[in-house]
Amino acid sequence: MKVYEKVRACIDAKGLTQETVAKEAGISTAAFCAIMSGRKKLYIDDLRAICLVLNVSPELFISPPEPEQKDDTVRV
Repeated sequence: MKVYEKVRACIDAKGLTQETVAKEAGISTAAFCAIMSGRKKLYIDDLRAICLVLNVSPELFISPPEPEQKDDTVRV
């Protein structure tokens, strides 16, 4: 799951609207909608502002990359 998808899920879980979060985070509604749809990059400063509004840590949305799957099958 991408960071913006996790943020969107958190917003929904808290019963907030994207417009409310955008306004309180100081991000234009248009820019916020573009971020939440993956059309615009989510920069760390914006993520911090969003996390302050949601009262969560940025670590909630940032997870380490998943390790690559090793293919132990033998091909003949």
